[in-house]
Amino acid sequence: MTSRTPRRKASAAAAPQGLQGPPRRDPERTRAAILEAAVGEFSDHGYSGARTDRVAQRAGTNIRMLYHYFGSKDDLYVAVLEAVLADLRHDELQVGADHLQPLEGLLRIFDFVDNHFAAHPQLRKLLAFENLNEARHLARSARIPEMSTPVLSVIRKLLARGAAAGTVRPGIDALHLYVAMVSLAYYGRAHAFTLSRIFERDLNKGSWQKAHLNLTRQMVAAFLAPQAE
Repeated sequence: MTSRTPRRKASAAAAPQGLQGPPRRDPERTRAAILEAAVGEFSDHGYSGARTDRVAQRAGTNIRMLYHYFGSKDDLYVAVLEAVLADLRHDELQVGADHLQPLEGLLRIFDFVDNHFAAHPQLRKLLAFENLNEARHLARSARIPEMSTPVLSVIRKLLARGAAAGTVRPGIDALHLYVAMVSLAYYGRAHAFTLSRIFERDLNKGSWQKAHLNLTRQMVAAFLAPQAE
């Protein structure tokens, strides 16, 4: 018994060559391709230097589709910032730190932040460019502040549990701690090229970055430890 060929495929096969209709559009795939290309373009050139025609070319589409899905260059840039920060926030919440012992959980968050910035140079560049622009485009996003709330909530709970158990020193502000963690994970990578020239050491080498992570991790652990009576 032979299997039946689906009717749609049979019709397409039977149609004379060149008479088939145009390929069906895949809006989600096209939008995702444009967004991915835009992440590369904006991280390479910043907002001012980026060109929407290059984004469309990199995405394998045309400029009309870019503006159809994103409206304007400004809106596309905001979408790019939301996308890269959403990836960071989503992955942070998958760490599962809230189920660990408080000190272990806080150090796990720091390890993740360090690894994420190491693996996502485009995120580092985008944040640097947007900081030069005084976060004008970040200010247009209502989503980005909402993304940050769950992460701070996890840190706040770990700090409270640790303080109650006597394993983490009390009085630490969750936002201050998170900013300190990001600073320790970010600066040595974001400024590795200039620091390498200044000190004539290759800070981009894996061995240097690994040693720096060990140092900064010890700094975070020492800061979080309860103070001796």
